Amino acid sequence: MANSRVFTESTVGSYRPQAGIITKIRLENFMCHSNLQIELGDRVNFITGQNGSGKSAILTALCIAFGCRAKGTQRATTLKDFIKTGCSYAVVCIEIKNQGEDAFKPDIYGDVIIIERRISESTSSTVLKNHQGRRVASRKEDLRELVEHFNIDVENPCVIMSQDKSREFLHSGNDKDKFKFFFKATLLHQVDDLLQSIRKQLETAIFLVRDLELSIEPIVKELNELQGKIKNMEHVEEISQQAQLLKKKLAWSWVYDVDKQLQEQTAKIEKLKDKILACQTRIDRQLGKMEELRDCLTKKKTQTACMIERTSEVRRMKDELQQSLSLATKERLELQEEHSRKTNLIQRMVKRVKLLEQQMQDIHEQHIKNTQAEECEMEEKLKELQDEFDATNLTFTRLKEEESALSKRLSMGINEIEKIVSEIEDNEKKHREILSYIRDLRLHQTNKVTAFGGVRVTSLLQAIERHHQRFKRPPIGPIGSHVTLVHGEMWALAVENAIGKLLNAFIVTDHKDSLLLRGCAREANYNHLQIIIYDFSRPRLHVPNHMVPQTNHPTTISVIQSDNPTVMNVLVDMGNAERQVLVRNYDVGKTVAFDQRISNLKEVYTSEGYRMFSRGSAQTILPPNKKARTSRLCGSYDEQIKNLERDALNVQEQAQEGRGKKRNVEEGLQGLKIELQSAKRRCMNAERDLMSKKLALQDVKNSYAAESSSAPASTVDELRPEISKVQDEIQEKEMLLEKLLVRMNEAETKANNLKISFENLCESAKGEIDAFEKAERELMQIEEDLRSAEAEKIHYEGMMNNRFFHEIKEAEGQYQELEHNRKESYKKASIICPESEIESLGGCEGSTPEQLSAQLSRLNQRLRHESQRYAESIDDLRMLYEKKERKILRKQQTYQAFREKLNACQEALELRWSKFQRNATLLKRQLTWQFNGHLRKKGISGHIKVSYEEKTLSVEVKMPQDASNNTVRDTRGLSGGERSFSTLCFALALHEMTEAPFRAMDEFDVFMDAVSRKISLDTLVDFALAQGSQWIFITPHDISMVKQDERIKKQQMAAPRS
Repeated sequence: MANSRVFTESTVGSYRPQAGIITKIRLENFMCHSNLQIELGDRVNFITGQNGSGKSAILTALCIAFGCRAKGTQRATTLKDFIKTGCSYAVVCIEIKNQGEDAFKPDIYGDVIIIERRISESTSSTVLKNHQGRRVASRKEDLRELVEHFNIDVENPCVIMSQDKSREFLHSGNDKDKFKFFFKATLLHQVDDLLQSIRKQLETAIFLVRDLELSIEPIVKELNELQGKIKNMEHVEEISQQAQLLKKKLAWSWVYDVDKQLQEQTAKIEKLKDKILACQTRIDRQLGKMEELRDCLTKKKTQTACMIERTSEVRRMKDELQQSLSLATKERLELQEEHSRKTNLIQRMVKRVKLLEQQMQDIHEQHIKNTQAEECEMEEKLKELQDEFDATNLTFTRLKEEESALSKRLSMGINEIEKIVSEIEDNEKKHREILSYIRDLRLHQTNKVTAFGGVRVTSLLQAIERHHQRFKRPPIGPIGSHVTLVHGEMWALAVENAIGKLLNAFIVTDHKDSLLLRGCAREANYNHLQIIIYDFSRPRLHVPNHMVPQTNHPTTISVIQSDNPTVMNVLVDMGNAERQVLVRNYDVGKTVAFDQRISNLKEVYTSEGYRMFSRGSAQTILPPNKKARTSRLCGSYDEQIKNLERDALNVQEQAQEGRGKKRNVEEGLQGLKIELQSAKRRCMNAERDLMSKKLALQDVKNSYAAESSSAPASTVDELRPEISKVQDEIQEKEMLLEKLLVRMNEAETKANNLKISFENLCESAKGEIDAFEKAERELMQIEEDLRSAEAEKIHYEGMMNNRFFHEIKEAEGQYQELEHNRKESYKKASIICPESEIESLGGCEGSTPEQLSAQLSRLNQRLRHESQRYAESIDDLRMLYEKKERKILRKQQTYQAFREKLNACQEALELRWSKFQRNATLLKRQLTWQFNGHLRKKGISGHIKVSYEEKTLSVEVKMPQDASNNTVRDTRGLSGGERSFSTLCFALALHEMTEAPFRAMDEFDVFMDAVSRKISLDTLVDFALAQGSQWIFITPHDISMVKQDERIKKQQMAAPRS
């Protein structure tokens, strides 16, 4: 205490008036006071009085005067509640010293500042007056400026501690209440609220800037679209430049093409001249050969004529002998045949006589025996003749069967030849078709469009090019030229089978364009062109997943792609490409098409070309089309051409094998024909023999029938004349037979003589005849060689005159025409650009005029299509883009500046927040130091733990007499005096950490006993006197124990009226 007094005395000696202390308080009609005026000392002021005397109203008036709200006083909800009952207004007037270095605008207010707050039923006002009582200011901002200048925070419990705050903070054992007290007293609460408010405002500003940035995104998007249009227009200009370059190349390519044709024609003429020279050489060779053959023929004819003269007499004699020999042989054979017939007749007549005689002998025995013997003989003869007839008939039948077998073999050989010929024709036809298809594929390599309609499509596209201005929208087609495969050529055949009928079609936007396209097709001689009308403005169709087949296999629409959405839409709407499933093989196709019952499935196509679908209960499988060629959607035709060339070679080899087989069969047929003719001759001879046997058998049967019909029972008288007659006939026939035998011997002798003479003549003339026949054959061979040489000479003369001379003439005419065309082409090309320019660009090598023309047509079509998309010019688009870019750039710069400022504010806020946290940590340490400093005055030590995260403040006190060395963590565990002293030390530590011109405490000792109050009052007074600011203590208790000092002013409030 002595130290404190010394400190106080030294302080008093150096004390100077402080700005901001309160000198006078005047209350009028405020709460319970009608008119109260209190003058306060500069240092320590005690105001005592009974309860209800209006002590606390003084602190409430201070709060109201310095701008606190009614709720902030915790005594009322509105300001009008502070007006004394029965009055219409209330006035709070406070005088503040304004002296010294910290004076607030002393030139305006002077030494004293008067704050007057007037409250009525409806309004309230605050007026700032100078030392003369004149009004200086009345705005809240002026009051706030004054309060901030003097650092008067009436809501800070270390500046004004009302009854409620005293009970809430000082006498509460709750750590959170103590933390609130500490947080408010050190102004950390105010700084924290301010920083949090700034953070929220920054977040709001950031969101606002973000909204502003989002608001310009449509303009940025529009700007990007304009930039895209400009790029597209620049691309159109590039296409135009490419088209101009192609025009130049095309013009000179015609010149170079004509040069190439001229070289070809020159080579062709030279080749034809060489052929004419070769023909003339062969003609001269044949003429020399013909001369030699003619000389040889003349000599051979002379030799043959001499030999003819020598052999003519021999030939005549030979012919005469051969004729006589033939006649003699014929006569001999006729006589032999007649002799045989007569001999047979005589034998029959003899037998007849014997028969008659036997009849006469047996006439008495019985006519039956004679008849039986004759019948047996006749039957034996008939049986013999029948056996001969059967043998001959068997031979004839065998020969007939042999002839039939040969005929059948011949017919089979002919059928085999016809079959081989048919196979050869089929192979040749197939070879021609393959060659034709190879030519088509090579044409497709040059121009892919021709794969979808042939050369007619090129003519149709040229017609469309000529009439393009008449179309509302350029037609799209053929569809196949706009479609490509995604996964290589694995599904090429399946896709061809699925949508092949649409690949040749064209698409137009309305019926008028359809009629115009039909006219172009007639002009190009393209009949039956498939035209599809479709809206070009429709975007690409999006097929939902529930409308496509639910399968892992690809669909037609998934394996193709096209840059044109209209083409894809047509394939979906017209071709159902999204409902066509593609599979690898036949078995998988059957499973997908018929077993799995997949919804939205229309058809299944396999990679081999099978097509499968079901309609109701009917299941249909269509086999691959054997005539169908490979897909036209293939990216490259080289491999197909190689395969087709191999197929053509195989077909050609098969045809050659068929021709060899045909020759072998024809040779075999020739032998069969000879055998058949021989068999026919043998069959005819056997047939004649059979007929003669048949006639002989018939004669015997007739004779037997005639003899059987005669009467068996004749008398002897009847038989004798007949026997005599027959015997006479036999004698007559025997005489004739003897004569015939003599004639036959003579004829045979004559024939033998003639044969011997003929053989002798032939033997003697054989050498001359053989020589003559040899000469005759040589003569015929010479004549044949001469005819062949003459025919070959005529052939080469015909080729030379009718073919080569004509071809040379035509080639020379074409050469002249080509020279004329070259001059014209060169003239036109020179007008377009000089040749040096084309040479500098690399020339036209590797491209034909047709290819360049096709490329130019595609570029022009693309150029027109791209040009029609944009109505504005590129300069207008660039101006519009620059205008919008400037506009958006200003906004972007402004928003960027906002963003930079907000970032700077954010950085400053973070810096201040880190400083705030650092200051909070320092204040926590300072509070502990100050608290221990005050506790040490009584030999007590302690510690204050502050948790900003949990918002708690705990006080730990260690008493000196505590032998257990345990720390009391809860002040409620202390005695009353110890708890009051420790709480007071905590409050003083907070006061020491804050600055204010005045401080006020109301009923701070209400819960203390007399001893604790005495210790606390002494401590407070010493601290107040040492601290140097103005202190106002309000208490209802007796303050007589407070020491007397000129710096301490005590005032007693009047007792309340009963």
